[in-house]
Amino acid sequence: MTTIADVANLAGLSRATVSRVINNHPNVSEEKKRLVREAMDRLNYVPNSSAQKLRSQKTDTIAILVPVLTNPFFAYLLEAMDEVATENNLQLLVCQTRYDKEKEHNYLKLLMTKQVDGLILTSCENDWNSLAEYAKYGPMILCNESSEQVPVPAVRLDHEKAAFDACCHLIEQGCRRIAFTYGDTVSSVTLGREAGYKSALSHHGIPLCEDLLVSQVYNLEDGRKAFNYFTSLKERPDGIFTGSDQVATGIIMEAKANNINIPDDLAIIGFDDQPIATVVEPALTTIRQPIKEMGKKAMEMLIEAIGQKETLTYQEILLPYELMIRDSSKFKIN
Repeated sequence: MTTIADVANLAGLSRATVSRVINNHPNVSEEKKRLVREAMDRLNYVPNSSAQKLRSQKTDTIAILVPVLTNPFFAYLLEAMDEVATENNLQLLVCQTRYDKEKEHNYLKLLMTKQVDGLILTSCENDWNSLAEYAKYGPMILCNESSEQVPVPAVRLDHEKAAFDACCHLIEQGCRRIAFTYGDTVSSVTLGREAGYKSALSHHGIPLCEDLLVSQVYNLEDGRKAFNYFTSLKERPDGIFTGSDQVATGIIMEAKANNINIPDDLAIIGFDDQPIATVVEPALTTIRQPIKEMGKKAMEMLIEAIGQKETLTYQEILLPYELMIRDSSKFKIN
């Protein structure tokens, strides 16, 4: 096996000089760089990248924690992050938590053990106090999530205001029994949307009905189950604000299978504005998130933090959203 000593002998230089060339040291003449590269080419020598990274104490790897890869929101978020990472010669380590607290902790330990240079958290399963402990071991960015208890930057939209606008739209369309489906009760995303939902009801003098709030609803199949639960109630909802377009689509599909007219009998609003929102019939009213901008901004901030090696502090970057009104909610009243 070819070694760095072989390269040094063929180039007529010291091993230290060859090492400096390989590691892009600035104080090496162009002539010596040429000799080393020619020797490496002749010997087919490839530097040991693992050893280089160990010496520099860098892995050039970023961990991205996502709950599930099957949700298009997280897939698009990852794609945007990967664009920025690739431009900066970094690789992503995608860690799927499956909404499991222990898995989330295990992946966060990658930062503690210096197996990655930084970490982006897109979803939260554990309490924020326990997550804050990991922030002292390396750069961390919250993307989509947010908490003042964790001393790191957060890139997100105002979920409370978005939920408020969505629910007010349903109320303006004539809805008075509005249901709300969401995922995990720990998530700042859920807490913000729940606050916006309740605020909209209060603002319009509509009483809160606890039986219209359903948790652990994440995907299309969960949406079907949620619909069947709501229709089993003595007083059914006439509008539903959901946590994702997939959930909303599941509800619409099950409603059509049961001859429930959307939106005349039941108005539906999703979240994210995924491609499915314009494919499903009727087209889905939803909150459009700036997913690509969110992913890119989070990655750019993390790369900057890695380069500066400074202690991060809590700050929020709020991105704009848009209520996309389509056929699943409008024209409920004339």
